[in-house]
Amino acid sequence: MAKHSKIIKIGDKLVGGNNPIVVQSMTNTDTRDVSSTVEQIKQLEKAGCELVRVAVVDNEAAISISKIKKQIKIPLIADIHFNYKLALKSIDSGVDALRINPGNIGSNEKIKTVVKACQERKIPIRIGVNAGSLDKRLLEKYNGVTKEAMVESAMQNIKILEDMNFNDIKVSLKASSVKLTIDAYQEIAKMIDYPLHIGVTEAGTTERALIKSSFGLGMLLYKGIGDTLRVSLTDNPVNEVWAAYEILRMLNLRNKGIELISCPGCGRCEIDLVKTAEQVDKKIRDINKTLKVAVMGCVVNGPGEAREADLGIAGGRGFGLLFKNGEIIRKVNNENLVDELLQEIKLYNY
Repeated sequence: MAKHSKIIKIGDKLVGGNNPIVVQSMTNTDTRDVSSTVEQIKQLEKAGCELVRVAVVDNEAAISISKIKKQIKIPLIADIHFNYKLALKSIDSGVDALRINPGNIGSNEKIKTVVKACQERKIPIRIGVNAGSLDKRLLEKYNGVTKEAMVESAMQNIKILEDMNFNDIKVSLKASSVKLTIDAYQEIAKMIDYPLHIGVTEAGTTERALIKSSFGLGMLLYKGIGDTLRVSLTDNPVNEVWAAYEILRMLNLRNKGIELISCPGCGRCEIDLVKTAEQVDKKIRDINKTLKVAVMGCVVNGPGEAREADLGIAGGRGFGLLFKNGEIIRKVNNENLVDELLQEIKLYNY
């Protein structure tokens, strides 16, 4: 059952309620290097990223936000740790949202200054709890990193903002442990109606992170928890965006781009199936059509087993089959299979 949260607005993007789950990422460039940061954000935009976060490490990085904003199309979020002045400078530079923990940026007066500036500019704040940086008092109270410690940290920070009459809030509780992440989000989802940003943090290199994120985020989304998400990869952040849409596609929550299905191969396979499937996968990722494409290893069962695909190829001895909606449309030499498939994708009309 879907959890219906409050709606907040980040730039021109609505997060929460019945709105589509928003895909976001974070740059891994030096924010002070405006040109490389803008270039990466443009790549993220092309991939379908809808919100982007940048690290604000010092005053120069905060000032750079205004230059970056002028050259990008999607809303920009400033990631702030400890220094309230960087939050204020980021706000002055035109940032669309902040990611802070009010409890770690100083006295109540400093927090009030940031909150007032956000209220005046209608800038939301994400309270970002991370299992790796919990307050020592909470670690002692709960004898280590637990879901209870993470939830209490979030609730303490929420209270700080609520006591200041600020409710334009988004919340995240991230851990590198999939189970801890799931448990913490499930717990806080019972307690608040603020939109939740979900993710498994420090998930690792691409293959490992995809497994962890698919399982963790998939479980939460299936339970109706999550209004926006980031798939964290030790990789090019563009791949985070692709992975996020694939996870959302699995649960029929978003449908963007081409879905690829391929068989595992067997003794009947007479083509280099792995190479062929990888070639197709690489070439279709930037094609903005909503299709299902199949790459099958043999002509005996391929078209039938992939009947639900819009288009597909099945390899054989010397030649393969090109099929559409489960029906064979022509024979093709194996060396031309990928090119012929791509041509049919370009010509495909709904």
